[in-house]
Amino acid sequence: MSRKVIILVNTGSPDSSSVSAVRRYLGEFLNDRRVIDIPWLARKLLVNLIIVPFRAPVSAEKYRQIWTEDGSPLKLNHQMLTEKLQERAGDTYKVIAAMRYGRPSLKEALWLAHELQPESIKIVPLYPHYASSTTGSVYEYVMRLVQRWDSLPDISFTGQFYTNHLYIDTLAGKIREHKIDEYDHVLFSYHGLPLKHIEKAHPEKKIHECRCENELPAHGSMCYKATTYHTTRLLAERLNLKPGTYSTSYQSRFASNWLSPFTDSLLKDLVIQGKRKVLVVSPSFAADCLETLHEIGEEYRQEFSAIGGERLDMVESLNYDDKWVEALAQITGV
Repeated sequence: MSRKVIILVNTGSPDSSSVSAVRRYLGEFLNDRRVIDIPWLARKLLVNLIIVPFRAPVSAEKYRQIWTEDGSPLKLNHQMLTEKLQERAGDTYKVIAAMRYGRPSLKEALWLAHELQPESIKIVPLYPHYASSTTGSVYEYVMRLVQRWDSLPDISFTGQFYTNHLYIDTLAGKIREHKIDEYDHVLFSYHGLPLKHIEKAHPEKKIHECRCENELPAHGSMCYKATTYHTTRLLAERLNLKPGTYSTSYQSRFASNWLSPFTDSLLKDLVIQGKRKVLVVSPSFAADCLETLHEIGEEYRQEFSAIGGERLDMVESLNYDDKWVEALAQITGV
């Protein structure tokens, strides 16, 4: 019997592309206080009466466009990654797939782990960079659930891994597969966050005072903006990209007071500058999902073409690449 458990956690996906399934998923996701950090009653009213009713049909149509015969691309990639890490880990570990929202749920994964009576449980959020709304939410949710257990094994968490050399090497290898010399520009597009989430990471330093675009400051080790810009620098160095041939941007924004430059706006600027062949990389997504397959692969590509762009290609996420499994084995200590 496996005496150690590893739980791989990603964000999640609806059970199907139906409006009702997407509505349930969005309701769980957006009611997380770490995702929309406003007072409880205001969040409930905003999410359940305004955002979800209007957003669910639109999102459902997008999910339908990327859905496969076997279901959600994110879930399929996540399950394949889990199986490959299990093969590598052998009988010493039991590797379990979980989603923070939707199914397979993190709650179910924890109870499955608990029933195995292991000596240890390691929680592995698959986010290269710490953010309160992703890694922080996983940490908080796990601690809230396990505090009810009478018998507690050794429970640990892995943290951000954007500096892990195997992670950087694997992602750089994915980028090289696209023959970088054929493009005018490489755009590193990360998931966006509200500016107030960034400032909470370092309340003593306002975001406009920070120079993390150029270096990783001492106060920036847990700052999402600082660590994403540093990831761009690490990848640019590994790929020998020259200054001016690459940029950092942020996608999937809900409002204007989010991290910028926005990916869609920057793509327009690149066309104006005469850069009509762009390769987009999304380092913050360990697996392909709605934000990569549809937002970049469909929406941005169509917009780019409409304004005069010639070619916009997306680098596939790490998904269950063998080298990514090797990196994950190092990160988890398997």
